[in-house]
Amino acid sequence: MDSKILIVEDDLDLGNLLKQYMEMNGFQVKRVFNGLEAFDELKLNSYDLMVLDVMMPELDGFSLAKKLNNYYPELPFLFVTAKTMREDRLAGLKLGADDYIVKPFDADELILRIRNILKRTKNEIKKINKVFNIGLFSFDYKNLHLKSEDFEKILTEKEADLLYYLCSNQDELIKREDILVYLWKEPDFFNGRSMDVFMSRLRKYLIKDPAIHIESVRGVGFRFYVDVK
Repeated sequence: MDSKILIVEDDLDLGNLLKQYMEMNGFQVKRVFNGLEAFDELKLNSYDLMVLDVMMPELDGFSLAKKLNNYYPELPFLFVTAKTMREDRLAGLKLGADDYIVKPFDADELILRIRNILKRTKNEIKKINKVFNIGLFSFDYKNLHLKSEDFEKILTEKEADLLYYLCSNQDELIKREDILVYLWKEPDFFNGRSMDVFMSRLRKYLIKDPAIHIESVRGVGFRFYVDVK
């Protein structure tokens, strides 16, 4: 089934262009003009993602985001806005936005970013009850539980998210940037340092099984694999 997107944009021409382009790319799209209309629409229909402007009458995008966090916390959303100041971008991301795109923007890039968000959020739904067998270990993602016969550990959420991503991409070469975007949304230096710390922790937890490898590939990323005996 095609993903359903709700656009909240008060600019008539831009809103129509966004709607038409998204429909051309296979999405089911509804367009409303302000935050109040959007909130009323959500009471009637469900959506997979929302695209929000910030500066709108009745209820602006930031205020709408706060209401979404209270009433629809699982609904992903991104901002598409003319507000370019750093403090505005940070404010939007702190409100839980999955992305913040500044006008003018490339339409194809917007579609790719939307697809990435939908892929990530749908994977999160699928993985809720996922249990992985990793060599001598069992990893229960939902309960953050990693155990073997003589080892048991309750992981932090970030450790569990990282191990889930490695398990989901087992035997593949995983780029650092892909992990950073998946877990932190921004591939910057400080997030990269944090990721390295979490990788070290996972290696320490899994060291009891020498068949399990989290291999660093210089200049690229990582490869997670288990030797088959």
